Amino acid sequence: MPETPEQKARREIDAQLLAAGWVVQDRDNMDLTAGRGIAVREFPMKSGFGFADYLLYLDRKALSAIEAKAEGTLTRQAKAAKAKKTASSAKRPRTQVRS
Repeated sequence: MPETPEQKARREIDAQLLAAGWVVQDRDNMDLTAGRGIAVREFPMKSGFGFADYLLYLDRKALSAIEAKAEGTLTRQAKAAKAKKTASSAKRPRTQVRS
C-alpha cells in the first residue's frame, strides 16, 4: 500500500531530525534520558490546542513544538513576517526639498 502524504512527511521530518542529531521517539515510548535532544512525535498540548507534530526537548526541558505543514503552506506567523519584509523592502519615493 502506498504511503499517505502524512506518512511521507513524517518519514522525511524524522530523517531530517535524526540527521541534525535529535533522537526521535513516539510519545508512548518517551525516554528523555536517551540523549541530549529528544523529538517526541504527536505530543498532546494544553486543552484546546490539540497535538504538536513534534515536541522538542533539550536537556530534558521542553524547547519548542514543530507543526508540520504541506510544502508551500505558510503559517500565520510566516505570512506576517513575509508581509513585513516585503513592506520594509519596498522602494520609497524620494522627496526633494527645494529652497
